[in-house]
Amino acid sequence: MLKKITFYTLLLIAGLSSQVQAQAPLKIGITEVPPFVMKTEDGRWEGISIELWEDIAQGMEREYEWQPMAFGELLDAVEAGDIDVAVGALTMTADRDARFDFTHPFYQTGLSIAIPKVPENTIFSSIKAFLSWQFLSVVLGLAALLLGAGFLLWLAERRHNPEQFGGSAAQGIGASFWWAAVTMTTVGYGDKAPTSFAGRVIGLVWMFAGMIVVASFTAAITSSLTVNNLRVGIQSANDLPGKLVATINETASQRYLEEERIRYQLYPNLTAAIESVSKGETDAIVYDRALMLYRNMQQNSPLTVLPGVFDKQLYALALPDGSPIRAQISQQVLRVTEADSWADVRANYLGKE
Repeated sequence: MLKKITFYTLLLIAGLSSQVQAQAPLKIGITEVPPFVMKTEDGRWEGISIELWEDIAQGMEREYEWQPMAFGELLDAVEAGDIDVAVGALTMTADRDARFDFTHPFYQTGLSIAIPKVPENTIFSSIKAFLSWQFLSVVLGLAALLLGAGFLLWLAERRHNPEQFGGSAAQGIGASFWWAAVTMTTVGYGDKAPTSFAGRVIGLVWMFAGMIVVASFTAAITSSLTVNNLRVGIQSANDLPGKLVATINETASQRYLEEERIRYQLYPNLTAAIESVSKGETDAIVYDRALMLYRNMQQNSPLTVLPGVFDKQLYALALPDGSPIRAQISQQVLRVTEADSWADVRANYLGKE
């Protein structure tokens, strides 16, 4: 009888122990990677992934404790089962999936390109461009060319055609300048025309030259008004060959640039890479879009992040292989990310794209 009571007592103790163990606080491994995981000045943790997990834990009604560690330690810890969940900006890859399990993805990202700041096209920026030295130098050059052509015509016509190009030197050259302008623009009012042989030769040459001058003038004006865009000349990944691209060591962006054989310069962190582009040391940055948007916003947006992504990636939470809470957490991930408030969480850290 005593043995039977002892046996049931042991079963009860084992059951209570299992229940206590099942409800023990979950060990949540984290590594700082703004804007997904960040530590505030007062020691709190915040970020996109932090808010995601806090909502998940509330839905599961589970207690948890943060365990900060380096990124390399985080992957080893989740593989060894030392932590229950790894929270951060973990990219789902085939190699990692062989080491541990992932939940449903909670964020889709990819590589993007950032270039020197492109000014907004406003009426004030247009007026400023028209008042720039690049624009004024083009206009002055065109005026000098018109004056030269008009002067040659005046020399040929001032005695043979005094009615149209006569008078004082200022009057004659002014009339010739007007003729050169209307002829170049193909307006040709017909109020003035050369009558001498030399004048007509000059007029014929100027007609053909005028077409070239107009085309060159249009190109120069376009260049002066869009000097920033033309200086960089990068609108997509297809424009990267031949440019010097900034990126971070041992990242997906570096691997991409190596595979595409694009010349790149490594920097210790994203802040240094952004500064290199803004100073003109490099032509662009290729890096994770979400991280680059956040850091660029924190530095008062010195660069323009081009729309679109390539080499797409998915972020997810990582758990030890065969974790019994994987399905439950994945269900909570879907609940959180499908809610309307999830867009507000992302916009709070990354801004509205």
